[in-house]
Amino acid sequence: MVTIAEAALASSSTQKTMSIPLVGFGTAEFPFASTHETAKESVIHAIKLGYRHFDTAALYQSEQPVGEAIAEALRQGLIKSRHELFITSKLWIADGHRHLVLSALQNTLKNLGLEYLDLYLIHFPASLRRPGLGVPFEKEDIVAMDYESVWEAMEECQLLGLTKSIGVSNFSCKKLNNLLATAKIPPAVNQVEMNPVWQQKKLREFCEEKGIHITAYSPLGAKGTPWGTNLVMDSQLLKEIATTNGKTVAQVCLRWIYEQRVSVVVKSYNKERMKENLEIFDWKLSTEDLHKIEQIPQRRGNPAEYFVSKEGPFKSIEEFWDGEV
Repeated sequence: MVTIAEAALASSSTQKTMSIPLVGFGTAEFPFASTHETAKESVIHAIKLGYRHFDTAALYQSEQPVGEAIAEALRQGLIKSRHELFITSKLWIADGHRHLVLSALQNTLKNLGLEYLDLYLIHFPASLRRPGLGVPFEKEDIVAMDYESVWEAMEECQLLGLTKSIGVSNFSCKKLNNLLATAKIPPAVNQVEMNPVWQQKKLREFCEEKGIHITAYSPLGAKGTPWGTNLVMDSQLLKEIATTNGKTVAQVCLRWIYEQRVSVVVKSYNKERMKENLEIFDWKLSTEDLHKIEQIPQRRGNPAEYFVSKEGPFKSIEEFWDGEV
């Protein structure tokens, strides 16, 4: 079993710390809810390989198979206790209203069969007009999120012990600043798209200054998904670096993120790739490799244009990301 490095998170306003494994296992399989049994078996296999951080979300509809996998892993003795795992889930935008946050988290815990999460995130900085709306949603149903009141509800969830830490996902520097202005408990994590083709330098510097840990999603570009890009896995430069090091392009990407002291969630249900994605700890990228990666032209893979409309709170991609495009 691979020993996965961890990073410290501040888990409350009193600055208690907890650890997040730096390599996590993602469960966003598109189309969502299409592979319940595959997801369950993959999580069990991931636990056998040494993964200890599992990332899910109400949107992915993978909470139930993740929970079933955890229960099975306990029955098989693959882990001695649920406390050995770090479980993240996310608040969907349909529940992005103060009065719905607690019940949304309670439903997530019911799906997972758990008493608490290690980390609960606001999935996107937007809300839907009516509860119960899923995917796809109509652009006219998108409304501005009341960050202050929704975050108050997130804080209450942590104070109730239903989650050890709270955080956000897909938040820009500006939106984080707005949240921090009223937060009693600052977000522990901002989970964002990050890979060699979208390195998030400005956001990383901001979060480091504010004590917010970054977790990277789509570290390989999420090729083949509606929100993904081929630019990462098809990069000739990354292929050359991989060949020089005797590694795969995926391993180069994950090693690069690891060397930034950013945690990552990487999704693959292929057993060989699941194993390869953990084989990033016993080698390093050279200074020359790192310099070359820094020069890669930057392009966001997930512009989130489905949140943009003339009538909604975000009139352009630039407005949604506050210029971080």
